[in-house]
Amino acid sequence: MALNNGYLGLHLPNLTPKPKSEPMPMTERNLALWYRQFGDPIDVLTLESSPLAPRPADLLRVQMHYAPINASDLIPITGAYRHRVAPPQVAGYEGVGTVIAAPLSFQHWVGQRVLPLRGVGCWQHNVDIDPQLAIPVPEDIPSTLAARAYINPLAALLMLQQWPVSGKNVLITAGGSACALLLAQWAQLHGAHQVVVVYRASAHAERLHALGLTALQDTAQETLKAVSAQTDIVFDAVGGDVGQLIWQALPEHAQFVAYGVLSGTPVKVNANRPALHWFHVRHTLGDIGAAQWQQLFFALWPLLRNSDCGEVEIFPLSEWRAAIESYHQSGRSRKPMLCLDR
Repeated sequence: MALNNGYLGLHLPNLTPKPKSEPMPMTERNLALWYRQFGDPIDVLTLESSPLAPRPADLLRVQMHYAPINASDLIPITGAYRHRVAPPQVAGYEGVGTVIAAPLSFQHWVGQRVLPLRGVGCWQHNVDIDPQLAIPVPEDIPSTLAARAYINPLAALLMLQQWPVSGKNVLITAGGSACALLLAQWAQLHGAHQVVVVYRASAHAERLHALGLTALQDTAQETLKAVSAQTDIVFDAVGGDVGQLIWQALPEHAQFVAYGVLSGTPVKVNANRPALHWFHVRHTLGDIGAAQWQQLFFALWPLLRNSDCGEVEIFPLSEWRAAIESYHQSGRSRKPMLCLDR
């Protein structure tokens, strides 16, 4: 209790403590993985802390939780798509987070988990996103699954819509990849007559067999030729010698869909048949409207709930180098994922 100067008739000094000046508020900061030049991601990515800019009034602010590492995240950093991607950029094309601030008309989204897609890079603590592009995540979908719901699942769904597989023999390469795993399972659901998955590392064979799939190692060239000769549709993410061998062995009526070139060497064609098609999610979506964009994920969530989407290995953002090195390990059974929580 502060003493009164006249208490008991004594003249005491004023002992009431002087109010302290308020400390200056600490500037909130954002932590992000940037690349400011093209090159090997291990060499050119840098983890940078900077003051968090004010949220644009018409955007959601999302506090990120998880973001996976995909080939489509790493390849642009090398400069492979320099005709449309230019540094400086924050890396990462998909992830999941929680809305922490929103425009007045979207206040009901605060606290909602969303996928902040088709905007700035996701490998950072905070992402600002157009509400029309943010995808709400159903409550029963785990965050580590939601974080992976865009790049590979959407590619698999769109390819199966564009090239129907019902009653057909399907051959899928890159059997250890997340997209191939989903393509194979969903091709079965779409009524494919047979699904054969080509893999490189033997560690993937047991998992593919457990899903009821025919698995074939890429070194079994004669068997691969024979299977290819009976194939109607190929979904290839490898190219190189394996993709070339498959294309050359296909019957004329077959469709060869190339959606990646993990080998670094595209398949070379010298004839119009069998037909070779290049698939890119970006080109397929084009200028899709907000309602159609949201509808794609209404179709995806039930598929993801009932599919083997693989396991993940979580790395703190500060250990991003280890996460990328894990991604490149042959025979890897778990998807590397960055934890972006503070």
